[in-house]
Amino acid sequence: MRKAYFLVLIVFLMAFVPSSTVAAPATQTDVGVLFGGQWSLSNESGASLSNLSELPPIVEVYTATWCSNCVDVEHALDNIENETGIQQYHIHRAINEIQDPLGSIEIDQHFIDRYGIQAPPVVIFNGTTIKIGSIAEAASLEEEFTVLSDAHLSLIGDSSFAWTPLSQDTGFVAWSLDVENMAAPEGSSIVAQAWVVEDSARFEDGSNGLEHYPHVVRGIVELGHLNLTDESVTMTGNTTISLPPAYDGSDLSVHLLYQLKYPVEIVEEDDQSTDCVGTECEEEERIIPAASMLMSVSVLIAVALLRND
Repeated sequence: MRKAYFLVLIVFLMAFVPSSTVAAPATQTDVGVLFGGQWSLSNESGASLSNLSELPPIVEVYTATWCSNCVDVEHALDNIENETGIQQYHIHRAINEIQDPLGSIEIDQHFIDRYGIQAPPVVIFNGTTIKIGSIAEAASLEEEFTVLSDAHLSLIGDSSFAWTPLSQDTGFVAWSLDVENMAAPEGSSIVAQAWVVEDSARFEDGSNGLEHYPHVVRGIVELGHLNLTDESVTMTGNTTISLPPAYDGSDLSVHLLYQLKYPVEIVEEDDQSTDCVGTECEEEERIIPAASMLMSVSVLIAVALLRND
């Protein structure tokens, strides 16, 4: 009987132990699509004209060299890359970061300002769907990522991109975009950007053990900006840009991406308070000590039962 009491107490105590991690479902963003993906090696001239329906799914990966569960996410994306045609862009955490030298404050802030997320791993498909964490809702991360990558943007139009290197660290970009059906809220805008990507950076001190870190975004340069007034979009431009240095080697490439920006809602300061207010917060503060006290009493009872045995 006493053993039974003890088992009951164990079950009671287990009720206070946090439940195991569950998969976070993918959610929709409210910031606008990210599309494009035409590119050229930085040290070679290149040009392309693509129908928007032919462009690859764009996958942003928020990661860090110390992030162990980021490895599962990145391996899963690598496993489906050929099948799905996804194009990966890895953004390394940099703000308040001392363990990861591959990111930059500007790029990290760009990501945080757009998505409001500061902790890896995070995977974002076409700027529209966010998957946080490394636990799959489906049978595997590969299966879940395959489904998420198959969400078509259904844009009608085409994009052109041309890159001409002028020196080791500069080049000339020419680009154009024509879209027939860019539906967006009033006050939206679209920005053409050059993303400079390092194919692979070697960092032996990364504590997650990868050592070679692929698809590292080294710079983002704005090429042009257009405020949207209707669903028909026509943009064109050309400019000379400076390239950021590679972390190591000379494996940089220049990518053309288009970022739709929805208007920012102005939130009053009073609305930015914590989720609980007044008596609700006080109630939460009382719950924690109460749980702690119950756990302590339960432990004492368990010890007494053991001694009586």
